[in-house]
Amino acid sequence: MTSTLQPAQATEAVKRPGRWLALSVLVLAVLLVAVDATVLGLATPYISEDLHPSGTQLLWIGDVYSFVIAGLLVSMGSLGDRIGRKRILLCGATAFGALSVLGAYVTTPELMILARALLGVAGATLMPATLALIRNIFHDPRERSLAVGIWGATASAGTAVGPIAGGFLLEHFWWGSVFLINLPVMAVLVLVGIRTLPESRNPHPGPWDLGSVLLSLVGMIALVYAVKEGATHGLTGTTLGTGLLGAAALYGFVHRQLTMPVPLLDMRLFRRRGFSGAVLADLLTVLGMSGLVFFLSQYLQLVQGRRPFEAGLAELPAAVGAVAAGLVAGRAARRFSVRTVVSGGLAAVGIALAALTTLGQSTGYPVLGAALLVVGVGAGFSFTVTADVILSSVPKDQAGAASAVSETAYELGAALGIALLGSIVTGVYRDFPGPAGTPAGAHESLGAAAEAATHLPPHQAEALLTAAREAFVHGLHLASGAGAAVLLAASAVAWFLLKNQELEGTG
Repeated sequence: MTSTLQPAQATEAVKRPGRWLALSVLVLAVLLVAVDATVLGLATPYISEDLHPSGTQLLWIGDVYSFVIAGLLVSMGSLGDRIGRKRILLCGATAFGALSVLGAYVTTPELMILARALLGVAGATLMPATLALIRNIFHDPRERSLAVGIWGATASAGTAVGPIAGGFLLEHFWWGSVFLINLPVMAVLVLVGIRTLPESRNPHPGPWDLGSVLLSLVGMIALVYAVKEGATHGLTGTTLGTGLLGAAALYGFVHRQLTMPVPLLDMRLFRRRGFSGAVLADLLTVLGMSGLVFFLSQYLQLVQGRRPFEAGLAELPAAVGAVAAGLVAGRAARRFSVRTVVSGGLAAVGIALAALTTLGQSTGYPVLGAALLVVGVGAGFSFTVTADVILSSVPKDQAGAASAVSETAYELGAALGIALLGSIVTGVYRDFPGPAGTPAGAHESLGAAAEAATHLPPHQAEALLTAAREAFVHGLHLASGAGAAVLLAASAVAWFLLKNQELEGTG
């Protein structure tokens, strides 16, 4: 027995330095996705001016990526478990870079929506693979907590890099350039990843069931679409039918998984209270935050008149707070408790969002900056610890599928948040009382109103912009309040569901 174990331990010691180099490649993939997600919000006013999307099309541009990625994450995570996580990560990164070029040169709102949807397909391969590889590369629990913290901190750093780099590009080039910044990151990821990443897969994977894939995709997209349309246009026969189709498809997916000898997703994972609590906390957290984040860049640029680069810098405190919290979250959870750190973090975010209901057109930056810093710290603690809980709750062979569930909750929360909270902002905005001669298109979005104002006499343009900005800020207040309520509810849910939950290596 000793002769069998000894070489394994020696091999582990030899591999140890290479694990951190491999992690640097994985965080590049996270950076790729985070930058792409955040930079779009900054470019939205320019896309509105150039492509002239309707208010509904603008929301689709913002959330179709999340719709598609939410529908495919479980399938892609399970596919990575079967064919190899390194392989699917590198293929997905290559496709992501190519599709970014497509997004940069689209000429219509419809093509932009299509490009974002295809990016969602490629993006669905990236996030589950990175977390699953971390689970398989880092066997020591404390070391893995640090790796997950670095992973989460990089995602947060991407939310800062995106707006700042995007702001610089938008001030010097056309809006399509914000998509092209993905290319150098993708190139480094693929070239270095080929040499440094170890391949890992489930040794007994079973078939990749196409029926399950289709049920998951149809169910998620139909359900989220129904919620989005219902929030925007009210409950109609079409919306209700789509929602029922989505619910039926997801029921079929769950039933199929429970009856298959080797399921695409092992539903028994949800019997573990820590796993279910962490997934639900992530979903509610992102739902409460995402609608606000989507519209914040528009507030900074179109309401407060900041230039793109300045608007990007203004959002920096959230990323700084998240990076700092992510790096110490594992240590804090072991010292105090998982539920204390997660619930406390979510409560802090909820209180910060509630503070944003006081924003006005001329609110000074210290109030906004302090609120964003608290949001970042709270989210950094929560997301890092819940990711660690999810990874440590499952066997290594199922790491891809489990990671995909975590990311599905994140993306579903983002889609629902933009749909529900975004629809609050849009609904309030559309009813603003514009001055005589206001074009109908000005009621579609604040960017459209700013564009319309350039073609009106000065006094009429000023009246239009004042009314539009007031309505937009009022909608932002309601969305912030709703987001705060969701976050405080998520804090309570985490407190009860994560009771007695501990990270590996505690004690």
